[in-house]
Amino acid sequence: MSIQILPSVLVNQIAAGEVVERPASVIKELVENSLDAGAKRVNIEIEQGGIKLMRVRDDGQGIVQNELLLALSRHATSKVSSLEELERISSMGFRGEALPSIGSVSRLTLISHAQGAEHAFQFMPGAEEAIPAAHPVGTTLEIRDLFYNTPARRKFLKREKTEFNHIDTLVKRLALARFDVGFSLKHNRREIISLPPATTRTEQERRVTELLGKAFLEQALFLEHQAAGLRLYGWVARATFSRSQADMQYFYVNGRVIRDKLVAHAVRQAFKDVLYHGRHPAYVLYLELDPVMVDVNVHPTKHEVRFREGRLVHDFLFRTLHKSLADDRPGAAPGLSAPAAPIEAVATHLSSSYTPQTASLNLAERSAHYQIGFEMQRPDRGKLAAPTTEAEQGEMPQLGFALAQLQGIYVLAENNKGLVLVDMHAAHERVTYERLKQAWDESNIRSQPLLVPISVAVSRREADLAEEQQAIFAALGLEIDRMGAETLAVRAIPIALHGVDAEKLLRDILADLVVYGSSERIRHEINAVLGTMACHGSVRAHRRLTIDEMNALLRDMERTERSGQCNHGRPTWTQLSMNELDRLFKRGQ
Repeated sequence: MSIQILPSVLVNQIAAGEVVERPASVIKELVENSLDAGAKRVNIEIEQGGIKLMRVRDDGQGIVQNELLLALSRHATSKVSSLEELERISSMGFRGEALPSIGSVSRLTLISHAQGAEHAFQFMPGAEEAIPAAHPVGTTLEIRDLFYNTPARRKFLKREKTEFNHIDTLVKRLALARFDVGFSLKHNRREIISLPPATTRTEQERRVTELLGKAFLEQALFLEHQAAGLRLYGWVARATFSRSQADMQYFYVNGRVIRDKLVAHAVRQAFKDVLYHGRHPAYVLYLELDPVMVDVNVHPTKHEVRFREGRLVHDFLFRTLHKSLADDRPGAAPGLSAPAAPIEAVATHLSSSYTPQTASLNLAERSAHYQIGFEMQRPDRGKLAAPTTEAEQGEMPQLGFALAQLQGIYVLAENNKGLVLVDMHAAHERVTYERLKQAWDESNIRSQPLLVPISVAVSRREADLAEEQQAIFAALGLEIDRMGAETLAVRAIPIALHGVDAEKLLRDILADLVVYGSSERIRHEINAVLGTMACHGSVRAHRRLTIDEMNALLRDMERTERSGQCNHGRPTWTQLSMNELDRLFKRGQ
């Protein structure tokens, strides 16, 4: 076949294959156009999951009569006119592909009343000119019979309920992106969503509650932090609200909802110490940065972005979220942290515990071996004096004061709100774990030379990277030599990780460095050892504690980061208010 220029209709239908996947894709493009037009109210109506009808009406600035035809032309846009503007794009749309692509696979009608114009005009693809119409200032786009002229595409659409659920999820994401805009959604003439503009913090939280449920906001922490030209704010749920699926994760960059592996990795790293295995965090977070620092021109759907300073963004997200989660503890105060356990009781013991006998032990066995030394040197908590200064001064701490122990498992305490229940093992495990981590950090990572270096075959790129990042590997306690163009040798590893698969560890670290520019693999492995030690070194169930010991545990929890969850993500304490207790006994009813 000879080379020829494709007909414009076919070009638009090919483009529609990328832009228009299903009815929700159409709604996304139309609503984003409304937002770019300065709309303060967007009304969406659909029928049969959007397959039969989609209508989006806004009160934006509208389109003037002589530009209606141009609006439906390919690569025609009012949002960017030069490369410089493209590199600093702040609008939701900019490609000029959506409307012509949608019009090529549906029956499209465009009605618009531009600000300052006497009346509105209506235009349909194929018409010679626009005709007068009745319409308030703003624009309405009506899409009927999606994929009517491409039956193969229409067959791939799912059931009405499935397609509607995609649209419902999309509208929620858009409504969380723009609190200043009111949204409504009707399906088969039944109102599903009705949200007025939300300008105050209270109104915004009301919208979050309506879209994500009351339980999310009750368990969410609001955060706001700014540094290095980056600003992160929003809500992140405590680990106790974790999900079995990643279905409640909303992340926005300059108001644009995105899905990005760098962002996802930073969030996972921040939650790694407080989540069950296989669980997913829930959050609504907004990142703001100079548009020149992020490239949104990566994919036609604009879901993916590329950060020009990926490592900076990753570290900023991780540290901000990590600190917010760490500060979530009873009676938290800025700069307050748990005192470290004696170095001799932890780090020195670990570094001196390597013997020929321990060399053959696996990770769990070595943890138990190390635990013996830790248990022998751990301070006797019966010797800890109960803090009475708060009581003497008439001040009630967040977790109150101990009343009793229930079944040797739970500590019961009274505070100003009512009754506090504490899982003593889970709480003490977190306290012990954080002290071990702090002690380890202060002692630095010590290395143990391998008797026989381990040779690892890698790519030339990975070998070059390892050679460039020798300082990083040394800081992690790894001694790596380059033996050839595509060969590395592991000569030493951290003492606490003796016996781990050194080759796999090196490959994982190299993979992290390639993608994220940093790695937490060593930290994760060491934390696993310390976590096992903390579990074995914490008070066990059915051990009877004195009132003094219970109060000492409560005070430790108030001083310890992440003390709201144990190392495995379970809650360590809960509050029962007087109102809740009264309802149990129907008092006042």
